[in-house]
Amino acid sequence: MKREWIRPFFVFAAVYDLVLGVLFLLAWRQCYAMFNIEPPNHPAYIQFSAAVVATFGLGFWFVARAPERNRDIIKLGVLLKLAYSTIVLIYWFQGRMPSMWVPFAWIDLVFLLAFVASLSIIQPLQVAAKA
Repeated sequence: MKREWIRPFFVFAAVYDLVLGVLFLLAWRQCYAMFNIEPPNHPAYIQFSAAVVATFGLGFWFVARAPERNRDIIKLGVLLKLAYSTIVLIYWFQGRMPSMWVPFAWIDLVFLLAFVASLSIIQPLQVAAKA
């Protein structure tokens, strides 16, 4: 499989997560109101999650710059995308998830598949043995 798509893809993943993270960090009330979702009892629940997403966006930027060196960040990204999409889709299939979150879960499934594919292409760096 060719690897030319990996760097631009991780730039896209970085921008996607940075934009979403910052959007929900700064404008979560407006997003909740637009979708008529009852806000949580404290804004930190949303803001912390948003900060985590933005932080992963920065991590994906590191991957775009040096995929081999930052291969472990991709593994963490797989876990992030798996956790989010699994939790949201389970609740959605049960009819207990606001619709605002569902498109992000499907998009994250696509990211998850691409992250796994990239791991199969990017070879780990060979670390020199210390004497």
